[in-house]
Amino acid sequence: MQHYPEATLYIVATPIGNLADISLRALHVLQLVDAVACEDTRHTQSLLHHYGIQTGASKPLLAVHQHNEAQAAGLVVERLRRSERVAYVSDAGTPAVSDPGARLVATVRAAGLKVMPLPGASSVTTVLSAAGVTRAEGSTDSATGFVFVGFLPGKAGERDQAIQALRADTRVAVILEAPHRIEALASALAVLQDRLVTVGRELTKQFEEIATIPAQGLAGWLAASPQRTRGEFALVLHASATQERAEGSTRVLKLLLKELPLKTAVKIAAEITGAPRNELYEAALKLKKQ
Repeated sequence: MQHYPEATLYIVATPIGNLADISLRALHVLQLVDAVACEDTRHTQSLLHHYGIQTGASKPLLAVHQHNEAQAAGLVVERLRRSERVAYVSDAGTPAVSDPGARLVATVRAAGLKVMPLPGASSVTTVLSAAGVTRAEGSTDSATGFVFVGFLPGKAGERDQAIQALRADTRVAVILEAPHRIEALASALAVLQDRLVTVGRELTKQFEEIATIPAQGLAGWLAASPQRTRGEFALVLHASATQERAEGSTRVLKLLLKELPLKTAVKIAAEITGAPRNELYEAALKLKKQ
């Protein structure tokens, strides 16, 4: 059984929609702590009430949000120095990623105090798990994983610059967006043309929708139903065709290397895939070392 020390800040993930998506460990800690710091006290009070956790003088709610986080973090540190246990929750999901909490964690760590994370719901991993993005066997390290982008800038010019950067990056990327900005984002993403986007709307909630479509079709998908511009959004920008072709070339090369000498395998792989021979040769050398 895990020990839950005093003088510790507990970062607690809460549901992103469906209230059943909370861990037993999170419920135990929220019941155990001396205070709950949170992004919105009214929202958190309602959430805790749903789980039968009482707040008040013995377990106060402390407002720690983007507008007061630096100052409020000092008050949390004072409580921790009195050997209290304090939990921090954001309005939904895992704190300190796109939601507030990072400054609080940094301040607590700088004070030499302990931070204990409790994993749980996250829109990022939720949408990724339903997007079907894969890493082809034998692909290079640069093709591994994904980039977490979060919310793009609200101003059109800055947003367009950010999208151009994504266009040049072949990796998978995860973007978050609010309902009042999703149409503007969809229009801006159209420059990515056939690059696939998996859009997750109202994840884990009653009217959840998940669809994978070309970036240039996202605006039309949203316009097809007035409901589709409502709710919170998490989007996966799939790897570009450039990367997919590279992974395909590597896959062919790996198969040929099992049966043929290196130079012959490279020559045939280049003829089959159209990939540059020098790039395939370098990839073949790496595969041989592995």
